[in-house]
Amino acid sequence: MAKIREIAFDTETTGLDWLGDDRIIELGAVELVNHVPTGETFRRLINPGRPVSEKTVEITGITDEDLADKPGFEDPSIVDAFLDFVGDAKLVAHNAEFDRGFLNAELARIGRDIIPEEHWVDTLAIARKRYPGAPASLDALCKRFDISNEHRVYHGALLDSQLLADVYLELLGGRARSFDFDPDAAKAAGAIREPARQRPTPLPSLVTAAEKAAHDAFVAEKLGEDPIWKKAG
Repeated sequence: MAKIREIAFDTETTGLDWLGDDRIIELGAVELVNHVPTGETFRRLINPGRPVSEKTVEITGITDEDLADKPGFEDPSIVDAFLDFVGDAKLVAHNAEFDRGFLNAELARIGRDIIPEEHWVDTLAIARKRYPGAPASLDALCKRFDISNEHRVYHGALLDSQLLADVYLELLGGRARSFDFDPDAAKAAGAIREPARQRPTPLPSLVTAAEKAAHDAFVAEKLGEDPIWKKAG
């Protein structure tokens, strides 16, 4: 079975206008193989070259001081490392238009190729199609699927990517699907376990010779010398 590699992905930004002055301040990503997290993750804080809005600080807890000594998006430790992590995988995002807009705007500013729309999976669109009229935020979907986010004091790109990975699997049919996936990926997600180790030699029977003789005599008396299980082999 061919492996399907995807990246659950999220950004935190200075604001909402990717075509204006706003910039990415955090990238977070989680590797999925056959829709199951493998444990491989990516996170970078980024100096946006402009102040972070009060609303962003309120939501993310990330301040200008936190970003002052961080590299810009164009630094190889950011853009090259992220693109290497993604490779040719599709990007899975919640409200993908937002994250795609910011990521592609950053790439375009430094002369890099953008990531086209067909390389994205939008879990918000999947949720709205599956549950029309129901709340479809990441928090609402975590609640629907009983995915704990109690430790989520602030929004963070990596933490939200990890929650998104769990939500995505549930949107595709739930954790039971992982039994149909590649064994290595399913094992990494805790969906399957290694088989129990077998003893090198079987334990001796605890039935004594006298007990066996008594049992054989009882069977012969009640069922005859040739009971049905002996006929079956």
